[in-house]
Amino acid sequence: MPKSITESIGQFDFIVTGAGSAGCVMAARLSEDGKYRVLLLEAGGKDSYPWIHIPLGYAKLFNNPAVNWMFDSEPEEELENRTMYQPRGKVLGGTSSINGMIYIRGTPSDYDEWRQRGCEGWSWDDVLPYFRKAQDQVRGASELHGVGGPLRVSDQPTHWPLAQAMIEAGKQAGLPANDDFNGPTQEGVGWYQTTTRDRRRGSTAVSYLRPAKGRQNLRIETRAHATKILIENGRAIGVEFQTPAGRKSARANREVIVSGGVYGSPQLLLLSGLGPAEQLQSFGIPVIRDMLGVGANLRDHFYLQVIYRCSQAVTVNDFANSWPKKIVGAVQYALNRSGTMAGNGMYCGAFARSDPRLERPDLQINMACWSTAERTRTGILPHPFPGFTMSPVHLRPDAIGHVALKSPDPLAPPLIKFNFFKTDYDRNALIAGMRLIRKICSQPALAPYVGTELEPGVQVQTDEEFIADIRHRGYSNLHPVGTCHMGHDTTAVVDPQLRVYGVDGLRVVDASIMPSIVAGNTNAPTIMIAEKAATMVLEAARTSATTPMAAE
Repeated sequence: MPKSITESIGQFDFIVTGAGSAGCVMAARLSEDGKYRVLLLEAGGKDSYPWIHIPLGYAKLFNNPAVNWMFDSEPEEELENRTMYQPRGKVLGGTSSINGMIYIRGTPSDYDEWRQRGCEGWSWDDVLPYFRKAQDQVRGASELHGVGGPLRVSDQPTHWPLAQAMIEAGKQAGLPANDDFNGPTQEGVGWYQTTTRDRRRGSTAVSYLRPAKGRQNLRIETRAHATKILIENGRAIGVEFQTPAGRKSARANREVIVSGGVYGSPQLLLLSGLGPAEQLQSFGIPVIRDMLGVGANLRDHFYLQVIYRCSQAVTVNDFANSWPKKIVGAVQYALNRSGTMAGNGMYCGAFARSDPRLERPDLQINMACWSTAERTRTGILPHPFPGFTMSPVHLRPDAIGHVALKSPDPLAPPLIKFNFFKTDYDRNALIAGMRLIRKICSQPALAPYVGTELEPGVQVQTDEEFIADIRHRGYSNLHPVGTCHMGHDTTAVVDPQLRVYGVDGLRVVDASIMPSIVAGNTNAPTIMIAEKAATMVLEAARTSATTPMAAE
């Protein structure tokens, strides 16, 4: 039986809860100069599972409870009351250890919009130095890209003929060629870059934490689930956490930094008495500060899959369904990290506008060189024949959801509600995306590969039929943000320094602080947020009268 008493493991300058995309960055940067003792808590285990580090290993992580929280949303009324499965990383590196590794920053206007909302210091010009600081761009340094940072950004290891044909078809359909979606402009069609190093996954656990592990002033605790922020006299003084050996605590001499992710961070604040008073009281949690915005403002991208049977056996399906090909692929990867396993299977894509009157892209078109008969929390099952998938992603949906408690039990999953697909804009954008995909797939470049349209099928033609199909198959794109958003409005949880309003010594640092969602994959922006936050925390520490603790 776990111990019921709380055992203290000592005092630290900084405690970081959650060793995910942001938490690993924070722990590495705060411990970098050796002046401060840092404790990093991670509810999951070490990132020792081999499939984490192989780029094509995504399918082995999608529904693996050893490395994945495997959350589910509440039923979505506009989507036939379906729930949305939410895989999130439960391992060192967090979701950066189980995601698709695509490196996208969004557009400069995304960050300028943050500044326009009152988030001083978060305009594009403000955040670009931190994108560059994080980056080790394989193409070399430029005004927009950096080298020498922890996060390697790599080109695709192989230019698959099917992916190359999609790029050519996109150009034939009227999209401009774009060889850098993180360059001067986002719109166009081209190859994705990935967060991989030497054809291995470059999670933040690998890129940031691994080089820092030997530091005497950094302590990493795995299987340590943060359950409560300890707050005294309006100041965060430490953290309680659950381990296999029982409940423990640690004291923070300077700051507690919450990096539990878009679902975990608001849940921890709520469990600690920070949140809507009515919700907390309903679970018997003493209210320390009534904060309406904790858990509010949940944003995510929304998408669905357009699936084609491929006319040639050149897809990942053919690899996955053939033991001889898998054996050959394993040998290729083991010997020189080449072959199918060296890539992430999602090699290229496009950014476009659902309406030409828009100033910036609101659609992302992902091409996956595979197709699936099933992609749920029960597993990923490829079709038994060649197939590929084109996915329209709505990057700027109107939908606003929330995260709340389901139970006062800190080990219970949170309540997640998206409110997808309720406005005309959200419906029309995805319809435009599906029509664009059909236009791309009708071009000469893809003619040798395009077979039958399996989903939704050519019988779906009218707007009404598209809407019905989206209601039946549309899905969260697994890029949630915003549940502890920064700003100065009445529901803001943190200020532009990411300090929690009304509680000294407490910050939130992860994708939950985004006031609005960026246009593209959210991992790179999350790493940028942590890089910038670490600089702010260290600057505050340097001007503080508190003496750093000596490493034991």
